[in-house]
Amino acid sequence: MTKKIKLNAQTKSEPNGRAKKIRNSGYIPAVVYGSGITNTAIKIKRHDFEQAFALAGESNLIDLSIDDKEPVKVIIKEVAKDNIKDNIIHVDFYRVDMSKKITTEIPLSFINESLAIKELGGTLIKNIDSLEITCLPSDLVDHIDVNLGQLQNFGDLIRIEDVKLPAGMALVSRTNEVIVSVTEATKEEELVKPAAAPSEEAAGKTEEPAAAETESDKDKEK
Repeated sequence: MTKKIKLNAQTKSEPNGRAKKIRNSGYIPAVVYGSGITNTAIKIKRHDFEQAFALAGESNLIDLSIDDKEPVKVIIKEVAKDNIKDNIIHVDFYRVDMSKKITTEIPLSFINESLAIKELGGTLIKNIDSLEITCLPSDLVDHIDVNLGQLQNFGDLIRIEDVKLPAGMALVSRTNEVIVSVTEATKEEELVKPAAAPSEEAAGKTEEPAAAETESDKDKEK
């Protein structure tokens, strides 16, 4: 079962185009949409949202109270960030219907050790860090475990279809995609190649200026 996370918000009274003013006052502009609600522009305290986001990610339910009213169940659908400073500049919340399935991304948690890495010195290659699933909101979980202990030899891999999903979940992702694999580490001597020796032609070219100088000196002596 997911964590119980609460978040307070206020209806955004500022006219459009005042998002910068809202952010400068310590809030983040946001919108709530989804089941049984009209699109509602809101603002949330930056500190409060960052704490909630750290706990909820995009796969946990949040009890969102707007203007101190009865909370509604939402998930964080999208977080927009500033390209330069990486600050959060806008948030989309999606209100869920607890009786209807939703589609979302659940992060993967890689557990246990691979013998191919620990004992054989292999290299772990991760291709996927989350799975797209569908389920009822009440069946959402924090993460899905991927057991690296299954990787015992070079060439071993884990596909999406190999992962055990929590009860009530179904995959949207393609099941044959490789999540993680182990390959033999490349030898250091293959990674660092010695510098090639200069060719005789190149060496001759570097000596030409000295030869030209000698001819010039002979002309002066005449």
